[in-house]
Amino acid sequence: MNSTSQKERILVALSGGVDSAVTASILKQASHPIEAVYVRTWEHEEDLLGDCPGARDLSDAEKICECLDIPFRVVNFMEFYQREVVNPMVEGYAEGLTPNPDVLCNRQMKFGELWKYARQEGFDALATGHYCQRKIGKHGMAELWEGVDKNKDQSYFLARLSLEQLNSARFPLGEIDKPSVRKIAKELELPVAEKKDSQGICFLGKVKVPEFLSHFIEDHPGDIITTDGNVIGKHRGLHRYTLGQRRGIGVPSNTDHENYVVSGKDKKNNQLIVAFDQPSEPTLWAKDFKLDELSFLDPSFNEFTDLKLLGKARYRDPSTPIRLFRNQGEESCVVHFSDPQRALTPGQVLAIYEGERLVGSGIYSHSSLGRASLSA
Repeated sequence: MNSTSQKERILVALSGGVDSAVTASILKQASHPIEAVYVRTWEHEEDLLGDCPGARDLSDAEKICECLDIPFRVVNFMEFYQREVVNPMVEGYAEGLTPNPDVLCNRQMKFGELWKYARQEGFDALATGHYCQRKIGKHGMAELWEGVDKNKDQSYFLARLSLEQLNSARFPLGEIDKPSVRKIAKELELPVAEKKDSQGICFLGKVKVPEFLSHFIEDHPGDIITTDGNVIGKHRGLHRYTLGQRRGIGVPSNTDHENYVVSGKDKKNNQLIVAFDQPSEPTLWAKDFKLDELSFLDPSFNEFTDLKLLGKARYRDPSTPIRLFRNQGEESCVVHFSDPQRALTPGQVLAIYEGERLVGSGIYSHSSLGRASLSA
């Protein structure tokens, strides 16, 4: 298990799912004084989804605590969640970016406001059901490593944490795999042993991003154009589309049955740019990108000018060799991928690794080759 003291008093963030339930059971089995908390984050579920998954999750969380015989509490972070997670997400999409709400939620809400609450309540650490490992390095600093279960590894979603936040985090599931989690839940007869994993935006359930955004951003239709400027259709609103999107664009394939994909957005002229998905298409494929908002969990990387590491361009992508270049004193850098990357989008997160250790992250702004992903 992760490096924790037997005397640590730990608050477990309980979502109502099997992962956080087993997290609580493991910590209790290890004789930690624990309590569980369910965080209310969203008040518009019925308006958005037609049902209320939050109510079901809260009920399941209560049943888990009854089964494990651990204290349970509920906190209301709705206003904070709206301000620090929902609003930045909506504003980002309105500006043509593609922010990751799960990454933002982990940094701002779970290991931000929730950890602040836990500390005020006298807890020594905060535990979640993430599949990743917290280790103590040779210099005594906390390190974040990929989970043993590579199919479930969630270190990517924690890439924007600070070292201070990581110090307080505990991840009991990092050293076991998902089938083992299900097995433990069944053996303990937990009421969520067979519950399906949640999908979608953070705590919002199975709502698709365009559907969610339609409640906040008004559609502004415009032209769909090819990379050579030909108008071939109409879009509903730029916020409804992401780079690399194949389906739902609303334009037919050509006579050779090649399908158009989204290759850029011209915000100034309210135009959606499309191209055929070919490796030679420079608006879709590139090796070099500008990276902003760099942060490192390992401070030894802070003063770099040239680094060879690994990067995960998206959550499900494998680690691939990258090289980071930065002029002395600059906050941004250029990341060079060994292999061309498809449709990396401004606002997305690059997670940076040294082997299986996550050492930092950055936010894509644009291709350094001038890829027209976002025109001002």
